[in-house]
Amino acid sequence: MRAALDAARAAGRDGEVPVGAVVTRAGAIVSIAANAPRRLCDPTAHAEILAIRAASVTLGRDRLGDCDLWVTLEPCAMCAGAIAHARLGRVFYGADDPKGGAIEHGPRFFTQPTCHHRPELYSGIGAIEAGALLRAFFAERR
Repeated sequence: MRAALDAARAAGRDGEVPVGAVVTRAGAIVSIAANAPRRLCDPTAHAEILAIRAASVTLGRDRLGDCDLWVTLEPCAMCAGAIAHARLGRVFYGADDPKGGAIEHGPRFFTQPTCHHRPELYSGIGAIEAGALLRAFFAERR
């Protein structure tokens, strides 16, 4: 989670919402990404999506069942869908997202009968630091 938090801080410095994500395999980092929708002019450029894409390219496959995703914020519905399609084994995330989250909030994506893959889920990892980054980022903009 430390690497994901570092990526989130970098995103915040670049004017992006401070969210970072890391894909690991057997405890080793495969990819690291930060939110970049503004920089890439791409509304799908969430940290999770970018980390999953990079891991898939690095490993040369679209199925990441032996990999874990570490992300600083509860994934949204789009990212939850990507997690399911990539077949990630476990997801660890930091801060809850009552407005946009889709795991413990909103649609609770992985509990839906139409969801074809359900990773193991672990929340609250680094939540205090991740939440503080987000609150500080948005406080500066209000």
